[in-house]
Amino acid sequence: MELEKLNMYQRLRDFEVPAVFLDEIFNNNKDLDTLSVAWKTLKSSGLSDDDTAQEIASIIF
Repeated sequence: MELEKLNMYQRLRDFEVPAVFLDEIFNNNKDLDTLSVAWKTLKSSGLSDDDTAQEIASIIF
């Protein structure tokens, strides 16, 4: 699970989501659960990790 979180964090940073926003999300269990569910849902629809990160980054901004 920790590796999955690290992957999400790094991928979102690749799409220029500021670390301060990600730190807030990753330090709040409810927010992190929401992000994890969204990530898994997008991945299960056939998106790659990069495409998933790009979609989520576009929602954040």
